[in-house]
Amino acid sequence: MNKKVVYDLTSFTHLDFPNHLACIIWLIGCNMKCDYCYNKSIVFSKEGQKSFNDILTFLKKRVGLLDGVVLSGGEATGHNLIPFCKEVKKLGFSIKLDTNGANFKQIKDLIELNLIDYIALDYKAPQYKFKEITHSNSFEAFSKTLDFLISSGFTFEVRTTIHNDLLNEKDINFIINDLIKRGYKKQYFLQQFLDTGDNIGNIESTLKSFDKSTLSKDLEIIWR
Repeated sequence: MNKKVVYDLTSFTHLDFPNHLACIIWLIGCNMKCDYCYNKSIVFSKEGQKSFNDILTFLKKRVGLLDGVVLSGGEATGHNLIPFCKEVKKLGFSIKLDTNGANFKQIKDLIELNLIDYIALDYKAPQYKFKEITHSNSFEAFSKTLDFLISSGFTFEVRTTIHNDLLNEKDINFIINDLIKRGYKKQYFLQQFLDTGDNIGNIESTLKSFDKSTLSKDLEIIWR
């Protein structure tokens, strides 16, 4: 676990892991290249600044001060997380995974080994827009992960980032209907595109409006 795959470490957050004081580990690389993604430097990085062992050294000093660890990116499941998560669990931390759901096998293994406690799953776009927005062919893998999470009863949330030029109200309602058909009954989190001036698709804030009143009421929507 000496390979430098960690782009950066956010040493404290009380917002990213529900009911936990946590740190965030930003892992390099991603199998998707979403147009709106503002973590461009993380996605395209070939080498990070720290290794998993470096993070474990940090965590050993935070026992009793933090109670959670967030694995994010990039796409964290592009790396073998199991050995690291085992060590983190030995220290007594809960683990949250932010993921696009494309690595079904590793997500399933992490859950069955009781190595993660919470997942934030990105539903990037309806299938008919998925490749256009993510520049990947991973919808079926994502779909398999979503169905597994629902059927397993694992604690997770579904979230979607909205840029009004990419996703409109009809698209979000399509996602809501799809979630309901699959048996998802939890809160659905929507987050507006954050214009940092640097993103993969070189897109800017839009002048298009988004009418929240037209969204389906069949799921509880939480705006972030």
